[in-house]
Amino acid sequence: MIKVYVLYPNKADVTFDFDYYCNKHVPMIEGLLGDAVKGATVDAGVASVVPGEPALYVAISTISFDSIESFQTAFGPHAEKIKADVPNFTNAIPIMQLCDQKL
Repeated sequence: MIKVYVLYPNKADVTFDFDYYCNKHVPMIEGLLGDAVKGATVDAGVASVVPGEPALYVAISTISFDSIESFQTAFGPHAEKIKADVPNFTNAIPIMQLCDQKL
């Protein structure tokens, strides 16, 4: 199982519309990528491990795929459309990382 993590860095001036993200952006991705998507989660950052400090990321999204190839095949043709939607819910610049789930 491959997981694609999309991390949205938190900073003082960051904005993030969770309603739009959860109800429009993620369903759009699932619709575009189809059966290649095996699951998706959205987590809102609430705090740092250091008391009183904000979370490092305002949001972290995880999308699961069977393999790197299935992700690349599904995502590639729609990458520009997905990226173009980002300003509709945040001014943060997302960071993406692919991971191989081990446990």
